[in-house]
Amino acid sequence: MNPSFGSSYPTPMSALARQEAVAGVMRQVYLWMAAGLFVTAGMAWVVATSSILLVFAQQPILFYGALIGELVLVIALTAGINRLSATAGLVLFFAYAGLNGVTMALIFLIYTASSIASTFAVTAGLFAIMSILAYSTGLDLTRYRSLFLMGLVGLILGSVVNIFFASGILYWVLTYAGIALFLGLTAYDTQRIRRQAEAIIGGGEQASLQKLGIMGALSLYLDFINLFLLLLRLVGRRR
Repeated sequence: MNPSFGSSYPTPMSALARQEAVAGVMRQVYLWMAAGLFVTAGMAWVVATSSILLVFAQQPILFYGALIGELVLVIALTAGINRLSATAGLVLFFAYAGLNGVTMALIFLIYTASSIASTFAVTAGLFAIMSILAYSTGLDLTRYRSLFLMGLVGLILGSVVNIFFASGILYWVLTYAGIALFLGLTAYDTQRIRRQAEAIIGGGEQASLQKLGIMGALSLYLDFINLFLLLLRLVGRRR
């Protein structure tokens, strides 16, 4: 497996050539992200439709073990991307997507298949709209990094607190706030990846472009998954 973004980009480049090069990088980012979602969906379907695998997935020790494994893989990929080859980075990304599919298989026990499919379609539409807007706008979203970070920390802390208080009001506040946050993060990450691609292309660093593609795919994959789960809370029909 040898991910490639084409030949290295010499400098200086014309504005048109730079624009086309950035578009090529973004296409590769979305390709890897879509492949990750496909792996997750496929693994979730396999586990959910297998009575034997589903029994194992519902065991607390295995379920939480998979969650810990996901966390370890994300940390390893994020912290080690500069030392890893592009192929190794992709293997870790797809391993994470597969483990995530195992844990997400349990949503098939809670929600109907039709509502899962319709929510996925809504998520894809909203994700595409935010990505297109972020890619084409002249507004610099990267300057709101600290705001998005504080929102993410607040959402995590609020969710942990609500585990103990089980407040219905807080549950729905966090749901709506989370949807707004991950829509914003989708736009932010899209623009951040595009700007990083522009900077790397100017220097002609091919290896850095490949690793940006993997990390960019991971960021947008996480935005999509979290947005999907939050929307499922809102519009999903329970069994």
